[in-house]
This record gives sequence, C-alpha cells and structure tokens, in this order.
Amino acid sequence: MSELTKNELYESVKSLVECDHPHLHLNQHKLFTLFSIAFQYLLFSSTKNPGAYILRVEDSLLADRLSKKSKDPSTRKFMQTLLIPRKFAYNKSLFYLDFFNATSWNLTRELSKEKVKAAIIVKNTSSRPLSDSVIDQSGEESQGQNAVLPKDYYLKSLKEFVPRTITIAFEENYDDLHVIHFPFIKKESVKSLSGVTVGKDVDWDSMD
Repeated sequence: MSELTKNELYESVKSLVECDHPHLHLNQHKLFTLFSIAFQYLLFSSTKNPGAYILRVEDSLLADRLSKKSKDPSTRKFMQTLLIPRKFAYNKSLFYLDFFNATSWNLTRELSKEKVKAAIIVKNTSSRPLSDSVIDQSGEESQGQNAVLPKDYYLKSLKEFVPRTITIAFEENYDDLHVIHFPFIKKESVKSLSGVTVGKDVDWDSMD
C-alpha cells in the first residue's frame, strides 16, 4: 500500500484550509488518497472549531474499505474505531458515520444543526443507483428506501445546514460545488496489461 507522504498530506490539507468556498468537490480518481486528505482536514478543523462532524459514506462496505485502504495510518485507525458505534468523541468534538441510506441517519438527524461544523460525503467509484436495495450497517436490506428521495439528497440534505462540505465523487457533476485538484495526483489514463486494455472505470486505487 502506497502511503501519502507527510508533505503531500500537509500541503493538501493546507489547500483545503485556505479555500474560501463552503462546499467542495474532490473529483480525482484516487478515492482513498482523497479521503485521507479530507479526513485529516476534518480532524484539524475539529481541534480549531469543536462541534459535530459527519462522515456520510455511500454504504457500510465502502466504509470498511476506507478503514483498510486509506492512505495514512491515522485515518485508517480512526475509521476502524468509528465503524461499529458510528459515533466517536475526539477531543471536544464528536464524529458521526452514516450512509446514503436515509434509514441510517438516526444519529445525525437528531443533532442540533448549529453544532454541525463540517461533513464529508463519499461516493463509490462504481456504484448502483440509489433506488436499488441498500445494505445498511446492520446487514439488513432496506428495500427501495431511497427511491422516493430527490436526486443527490444525500448531499443536498447536508448542504442545507452544514457550513462546510467536502464531496468525494469521481466523474460526477454537482451544482454549486467548487472543484479542487491536487497536483501530485496525476490524471488517469487507460492502462494496458499484457496487451489487454483496461477501461478507466477500474478503481486502480483499490489495487494498491
């Protein structure tokens, strides 16, 4: 597993801190790299501005992958701690984990909106439509729970009251989000293995 260097992580987090736009979109193809950067930004922010911080990940399977494949040990350890209770205290702040499935929003739905300082939204690089059955953290299927929700409601519902959101989603377009690119992440290209061409939809980052 290739880790982020301290300089890459520091400079990337610094660029998020210095950005004035409230709602950001990280749309490069390195999912686990981007999550490490965004999460370390959240940890830094929580020490400067204590409150509630939300991680909204597409499903529990992706959350588990983030806990194993993120590109720095601190992020992996924190995610492993957060997976089961989905609520964790860090210094004077509280971190909450939920999923795109609205039935998983019980903890975050009850939060006082003025206490929520920031959120990360993480979409898988290869996902099924939200109207499909979604497996929640308990392992039970929620049949079509999201079918009646507006498009991108997993994000829009947070933007309504969260002052800073960071959405990680490859090849997605969202209104009113400011795109940030990190220069050390090189543009993705189609790769060839022993004469076999592999399409760009392959999540190469997951193979590190």
